[in-house]
Amino acid sequence: MPDPVPPAPAPSSAPVAAPASPRTTLVVGASGGIGRALADLAEARGERVLRLSRPEIDAMRPETFLAAADALDGPLDRVVVATGLLHRDGRMPERDFRMLDPGWLIETYVANAVAPAMAARAFLPKLAREGCAVFAVLTARVGSIGDNRLGGWHGYRMAKAAANQLVKTLAVEMARKNPRACLVALHPGTVDTGMSKPFQRNLKPGQLVTAQVAAANLTRVMDALTPADSGRFLAWDGSPIPW
Repeated sequence: MPDPVPPAPAPSSAPVAAPASPRTTLVVGASGGIGRALADLAEARGERVLRLSRPEIDAMRPETFLAAADALDGPLDRVVVATGLLHRDGRMPERDFRMLDPGWLIETYVANAVAPAMAARAFLPKLAREGCAVFAVLTARVGSIGDNRLGGWHGYRMAKAAANQLVKTLAVEMARKNPRACLVALHPGTVDTGMSKPFQRNLKPGQLVTAQVAAANLTRVMDALTPADSGRFLAWDGSPIPW
């Protein structure tokens, strides 16, 4: 069975400049490797950063997201949803269709697709209406139907494809409700976190990037977005990925 881990990006040496004026950034899933690195980088750039993670928020309890949104004291310039689940407690992604299990499929879907949906429900109304307010969901290249050449990882692929569809659908709606908003799905590359740890033996030395490098790459992409980019699926370097 071919390994479904996509190639990792090369580290970028270009600095990530601070925004012209302080912005408010919310990171959903800030306790994870990439989420924490994104929040830390935003803080280092002088942004006001809000962090949300489980158990404070629960994808199956939308009131937890709505309560967090109600507690905000101003508009959000950037929301990054960095939630995700690939494996847990020895339960690994499927490498054969005979491994498909409804309970695990639902759990994977909740973490990868329902959580971003609940974040959208709560925080899209809070997006700033000046400048280019960004709502970014970290999905994965393996969620691309057009780019699927390896198979495997059925539940994770399905859930990330659903998250991609969510972003595209929301972008169509928000073009009417907040034309300055930019909603994107982002692929961070192959990052040295607990999520990728069981699969790193299949990668060549130097292929992984740290969470800090991934955060810098993603931040650089988000900084360059305009409302015309809303509804796109982009890689860590800004290149488009087929749906």
